[in-house]
Amino acid sequence: MNKLSIIILAAGAGTRMKSSNPKVLHKISGKPMLYYSIKEASKLSDDITVVLYHQASKVKEEVGKYFKNINFIIQDHENFPGTGGAVMNIEPKYEKTLVLNADMPLIQAKELEKFNIDAAIVMSVLNLEDANGYGRVIIKDGKVVKIVEQKDANEDELKVNTANAGVYLFETKFLKEYLPKLSNNNAQKEYYITDLVEFAINDNKVLKPLSVNEENFKGVNSKYELSQAEIIHQNRIKKEFMQNGVTMRLPDTIYIEEGVQIEGECVIENGVSLLGTAKIINSIVKTNSVVEDSILDNSDVGPMARIRPNSHLKDTHVGNFVETKKAKLNSVKAGHLSYLGDCEIDEGTNIGAGTITCNYDGVNKHKTIIGKNVFIGSDTQLVAPVTIEDDVILAAGTCVTKDIKKGSLAINRAPMKIIKDYFYKFFKK
Repeated sequence: MNKLSIIILAAGAGTRMKSSNPKVLHKISGKPMLYYSIKEASKLSDDITVVLYHQASKVKEEVGKYFKNINFIIQDHENFPGTGGAVMNIEPKYEKTLVLNADMPLIQAKELEKFNIDAAIVMSVLNLEDANGYGRVIIKDGKVVKIVEQKDANEDELKVNTANAGVYLFETKFLKEYLPKLSNNNAQKEYYITDLVEFAINDNKVLKPLSVNEENFKGVNSKYELSQAEIIHQNRIKKEFMQNGVTMRLPDTIYIEEGVQIEGECVIENGVSLLGTAKIINSIVKTNSVVEDSILDNSDVGPMARIRPNSHLKDTHVGNFVETKKAKLNSVKAGHLSYLGDCEIDEGTNIGAGTITCNYDGVNKHKTIIGKNVFIGSDTQLVAPVTIEDDVILAAGTCVTKDIKKGSLAINRAPMKIIKDYFYKFFKK
């Protein structure tokens, strides 16, 4: 597509979402809806303007986490409400201007490239089996000759199943000429972008329809529609990974966020969640495990393991009910029922069941460092900060409160005491 400017409409409150959160910040696959509009727009243009109004500062702050060099403009909602008012007072850089909606998270750049048609306005339309609830678009000889809201349509027009999809490509000079002519002389007292279409029809400007894929142009106006859009988006993510060689068991039960990377020969079992910036390399993630903002490299985790942020597991086995957080594990075995937080553990070390790195003293987090070939018995507590050197045995039930030197055995269990016949005395039998 030739150079073009893009305007993204993100000013609405989204009252049908029934939420105090701005509609465009509701998330799909871990990212706000607005993120996807900007992401796809960025593939086509270096002149992107996002129009804000409702909770503008919050939306701007969130967008800033992901994108730079985005233009923001606050709609003069008091004087110029509506979609037409939203595109006023913007100075597009290029000869063509594409207008998108921020609540279309399934939009794709390859679909937007199809708008590259020579016309004053290219108007996206949906060919639906049932257009009930939509405004109708009347087309003759390949040109739009009328648009009409459902409540204003006559009997013949109601039979038309071509609907307005809400995305437009304008000649920028057309926008500059006709935007000042918009009026709010309607029941809602708003300025409508659809009135620009009426101007083009009345003045015999070239106005062409572009039939688009309903899935890609699906708008989100409620929590239900949000959930339906996320299902589609999740299927796209998982399909791409599987086409690149990833094995997924019951993929409909797996949740993978935007930004996750999976490389090499990987198996993702049912019920798994891969979150944030998780990176899985030649690894197996077993049933009902969660990996968040962490790296698995040639490792297997689970079932029912939780790998919390900033963990890096290499050549490591982590079993069921093991939790890591900010943990660097290199060639380690942790079979089950352990918490390994704020730690570094080196190759050949075995972590017994019930092992805990006691990393938090109520004020600060502290680090545990464990060397090579350390054998840690079950039910061991390591009170950080503490260092366990290479070739150490920690006996089961030991509470480690100081550094242990290489080659040592550490044990601090109290001697067992046996009281004969105490059972009968206690229960008076």
